[in-house]
Amino acid sequence: MSRRSSGTCLRLCLVTFAVVSALAVCGPALYWRFKKTLKLGDSKSSCPPCICDCPPPLSLLNIAPGLSNLSITDCGSNDPDLKQEMEKQFVDLLTEELKLQKAVAEEHSRHMNITFGEAKRVASQYQKEAEKCISATETCEDARERAEASLIRERKVTTLWEQRARQIGWEGE
Repeated sequence: MSRRSSGTCLRLCLVTFAVVSALAVCGPALYWRFKKTLKLGDSKSSCPPCICDCPPPLSLLNIAPGLSNLSITDCGSNDPDLKQEMEKQFVDLLTEELKLQKAVAEEHSRHMNITFGEAKRVASQYQKEAEKCISATETCEDARERAEASLIRERKVTTLWEQRARQIGWEGE
């Protein structure tokens, strides 16, 4: 029974929380809307309706009717001097664009050559370091082999001395 009542209590708490949350979120908006409708009802009775005799706004076609049929492509098409000048400017613009692209390509090529030279220098340095490391490893390996051979000789001598000592009667550990 207590489990059923605790489940009911939990549901009641959740429903109460949901209602309070919804009122907290929507309450202020509803309050201001309700207050605004009350003010509008009061203002209608105290304020007379507005009368406006304003002329309609003028359109661009009414102000300058010749502007409606202009386009960019028509500009200067009838004037041969202007057309020739525009063609010169177009050629100049293309020439300038080509010069800029050439300058960018040269800068890119210079940067690539510098980067390539730096990469070669670093690769050479790593190669030298690798050769040093290989040489040191070989030296170390030779020293280890010599030490191992020396240790084997030491063990043989030690075993021989122990055998002789035992033959004489020496008791070791």
